[in-house]
Amino acid sequence: MATAQDQKANVNAFLDAWHKDAAKADFKSYFDKIADDGIYIGTDATENWNKKQFEAFAKPYFDKGKAWDFTSVERNIYFSPDKKMAWFDELLNTQMKICRGSGILEFKNGQWKIKHYVLSMTIPNDNVDAVVQLKSEIENVYLDILKKK
Repeated sequence: MATAQDQKANVNAFLDAWHKDAAKADFKSYFDKIADDGIYIGTDATENWNKKQFEAFAKPYFDKGKAWDFTSVERNIYFSPDKKMAWFDELLNTQMKICRGSGILEFKNGQWKIKHYVLSMTIPNDNVDAVVQLKSEIENVYLDILKKK
């Protein structure tokens, strides 16, 4: 049985490799790390995708030879008692400056798979009012659509 330190190291290596796959535009390796029923939630309010939808969105970026380049600068990892599930949060250095990623991993058939991942942009508290003003016009329209569902 792997030690807790080994398990954390394995998850860290898995997530670091996943981020590197995007930077290298390795579409197959990147998406092989996401469970078939996995979910990816992006920074835009409309970005709540199953794996197939996320593949369709991401493919043009990967086809250009470089998708996105995220590097974890801080990561916390937690495990279920049976060690078959892990959840994490991380601060990422990205082209959007600091972003936060969080997710759930499942250990199945001898490998980790991403079941759920959420990417969000961080906003310094002192800048919230300015950001809200910038996004209000677009998001007010989307809120009206959502309220009618």
